Amino acid sequence: MRRSFTFLLRPTRHQRIALAACLEDHRQLYNAALEHRRTAYRMAGVSVGYGDQSGELKHIRADDPDGQGRWSFSSQQATLRRLERAFAAFFRRVKAGDKPGFPRFKGRGWFGTVEWPKDGDGCRWDSQPEHPTATYVRLQGVGHVRVHRHRPVRGRVKTIAVKREGDRWYVVVACDEVPPGPLPATDAAVGLDMGVASLVTTSDGEHLANPRHLAASADKLAAAQRDLARKKRGSHRRRKTVARVSAQHAKVRRQRLDGAHKVALGLVGAYGVIVHEDLPIVNMTRSASGTIEAPGRNVAAEAGLNRSILDAGWGVFLRVLAHKAESAGRELIAVNPADTSRTCARCGHVAKENRHTQAKFACTACGHTAHADVNAATNILRAGLALRDAVQAA
Repeated sequence: MRRSFTFLLRPTRHQRIALAACLEDHRQLYNAALEHRRTAYRMAGVSVGYGDQSGELKHIRADDPDGQGRWSFSSQQATLRRLERAFAAFFRRVKAGDKPGFPRFKGRGWFGTVEWPKDGDGCRWDSQPEHPTATYVRLQGVGHVRVHRHRPVRGRVKTIAVKREGDRWYVVVACDEVPPGPLPATDAAVGLDMGVASLVTTSDGEHLANPRHLAASADKLAAAQRDLARKKRGSHRRRKTVARVSAQHAKVRRQRLDGAHKVALGLVGAYGVIVHEDLPIVNMTRSASGTIEAPGRNVAAEAGLNRSILDAGWGVFLRVLAHKAESAGRELIAVNPADTSRTCARCGHVAKENRHTQAKFACTACGHTAHADVNAATNILRAGLALRDAVQAA
C-alpha cells in the first residue's frame, strides 16, 4: 500500500530564502504556462498540452540559468502536470454539466507546494545517512535541509514534496510498498452518528466530544481580522497581520487533525466493523443566502449550523478514519443516512414526531425512549450490517 509521511522542516535563514524563491519561480512557471495555453487558443485556436510545454522547458532554463535553471527539471515538469490535471478536471466538469471552474492564475500565497516526482532526481531523502541523530533531505538549489522526523518512514520513498503553511515548512514523503499493520481480529461492530453537540456518538452509547477548536479561537481570530481590516494594502504591517491570521487558522487546522487522529485510532483499535453515515458534507454546508430573486430563509441560523459542521471537521475525521481502517485491516461501511434519526431502533416505526428534541427520542408507536443520537447510531449499524450481508450474498 501507499502512504504519505509529513514532517516539519528546520531550514536555516538562507535555506528559507531559497525555499521561498523556489516556490515563487514554480508559481511563475505555472502562471506562464497557463497564459501560454490561453493565448494560443484565443489567438490561433490551438490547444497546447503538457507535452508541448514540457518540451520547451529546456529552452526556458537555458535562457534563465540564475532563475528557472536553478531548480530541478523534474519538479518543473511536476508543476506543468499540475496545470494539466487542472485542465483535465475542468473539461471533466464541463462534460458532466457541473460548474466548470476554469483554471486560474495563482497569486502570492495561493501556490504553496513543490513536488519532486522521484527520489534521487533533484531531491534525496535521508541525504546524510551517516549522521547519528538528525535526518536531512537534499533539494536541488536549496541544499541539505534538516527534518524533524518524529516517526520512522516505512516502505520505498517514491515522491517528495515541500509545502509552506504560514511561516512553517513541511516535507511530505510518499512511499510505496508500505507494509500494512493489521490489528488483532475482533468481531465487535459499531455504528457512528456524526453530530455537532458530540463529534461522534456510537451505537454503544459513547459520546465522543466535539472540541470546537474554531469557536475556542474565535476571539483571537476576530481581533486579528479587525486589525487586518485597518491596515493599508501593501504595507509591512498588513503583511505581519496576515501572517498572524494565517498562523491562527493553521493552529486550528492542526488541532482538528490531531483530534481526528486520536478519535479514529481509538475506534479502529476497538472495533472490527465500523459503519458511518455517507454524508453529503458539501451540500450540507452550502450557503442558504439564495439570490436576489429567491432569497433564502433562516439564513443566519443556517450559517451558524454550517459553521458548526465545518468546525467539527466531519470530512477530516472520515478521511482519517478511512486511512486508519485500511491500514489496520478493519471493515469500513458507509450507509445512506436517510431517516436514521426518525426510525425507532426497537420497532422500526418511522415518523418525524419520534424525535422530540435534538437529544430525546421517544417512539410514538411502541414508546421506546433513548438518546436520539444513540438511536440513530444503532440504526446506522443495522443498515451497515444488512448492506454487508447483501453484498456477501450477491
